[in-house]
Amino acid sequence: MNNTIVILDGKGMNPGDLSWDKIKILGNVKIYDNTPYESIVERAKDAEIVVINKSRFDRDTISKLPKLKFICESATGFDNIDIGFAQEKGIIVSNVRDYSTKSVVQHVFALMFALTNKVEYHSNEAKKGRWANNDYFTFWDFPISEISGKTLGLYGFGKIASEVAKIGNAFGMRIIANRKNPTKGYPTYVSHVDIEELFKQSDILSLHTPQTKENFNFINKNTLALMKSNAILINTARGKMINEKDLKNALDNKIIKSAGLDVLSSEPPNPDNPLLDCTNCIITPHQAWASVEARKLLMDGVIKNISAFLKGAPANTVN
Repeated sequence: MNNTIVILDGKGMNPGDLSWDKIKILGNVKIYDNTPYESIVERAKDAEIVVINKSRFDRDTISKLPKLKFICESATGFDNIDIGFAQEKGIIVSNVRDYSTKSVVQHVFALMFALTNKVEYHSNEAKKGRWANNDYFTFWDFPISEISGKTLGLYGFGKIASEVAKIGNAFGMRIIANRKNPTKGYPTYVSHVDIEELFKQSDILSLHTPQTKENFNFINKNTLALMKSNAILINTARGKMINEKDLKNALDNKIIKSAGLDVLSSEPPNPDNPLLDCTNCIITPHQAWASVEARKLLMDGVIKNISAFLKGAPANTVN
């Protein structure tokens, strides 16, 4: 096949533990681990098809790629693409959905347990000799709290949030949620609440919506002030929903207890990000989605989307 396919930032999907072979049979494939913005046009100038993840395809970039016919987003979110301008130029855009649900749900609870049980901290202290030198059979430096009986608040209620709710319910948590369209309903064990009550009632608040203009800096000094002083904030969605200076202030001043974040406003973060030196904030490097199993599903989804486009029947289109 003569189709030129350029993968501009393939390292996230495949850092070397998966095979590109099934994509390579679909055309003339060029693969780059990562592509800085200023190199996108040069690398993609001959491409009919591009596969991207975080590469920014704005109006200026798209206008300089006259051969481009199809953008395959190797992710669910596509806020890095000017969808309207792509459509204006007749360029089809597809994404891959539901590949990372189990991986992200697992990470939500990993963050939750890291903050409630302090497993790694106490393991490190034991290895330093504190347990061996203790005059009692046990020790802990922080209160260990059970999640059973706690109120889990979910902002958004798509596929991932619904799975988080299911597991939270199995742990004996009370589940409340706020979704854009509550008429879509909830399982019987989930109660809908308004935004203010979501903040006030949640012992653990987990964010599960796409990034929009409406929820930019959704977590700020005003909403944080509504929360319980022992509340935990979890974010595996998008970093720009949080005003990071306000969260830093809330953590430092014990307005809330702690936070577990897999995403930040800028990625990689700026060295002066105020949350990087917060002792009661756990930060993981946007890896919730990245289990081997999820990345295999993502690769399969990309292959299916390209194949469908080549057959003239584009699938999972977003424009």
